[in-house]
Amino acid sequence: QVQVKESGGGLVQPGGSHRLSCAAPGLILSIYRIHWYRQAPGKQRELVAFITPSGFLNYASSVKGRFTISRDDAKNVANLQMDSLSPEDTAVYYCVIEYGGDLIWGQGTQVTVSS
Repeated sequence: QVQVKESGGGLVQPGGSHRLSCAAPGLILSIYRIHWYRQAPGKQRELVAFITPSGFLNYASSVKGRFTISRDDAKNVANLQMDSLSPEDTAVYYCVIEYGGDLIWGQGTQVTVSS
């Protein structure tokens, strides 16, 4: 059974930076499309960014220019670098892998932006 695991959540000050990572033991992440979603309290789940196996990147307009999605193929992880964070970025962040036509979700990791 495929399991997706996020790590790196925490408390960040406004204007700060933070990085999330995603791993899926047993999968070679470079051959799958990997997404990051987030869900803030009282809001709908939002697609933040994705990366394709060829390296094509896509971002939500709300994070474009501040967030960077990447893969580290040597470590077999995917990362979401978040810069210039604001309280509006507070949410549970999920890594999602497109696997065999299904979307495999991680359990999520909380990022709170607050002073």
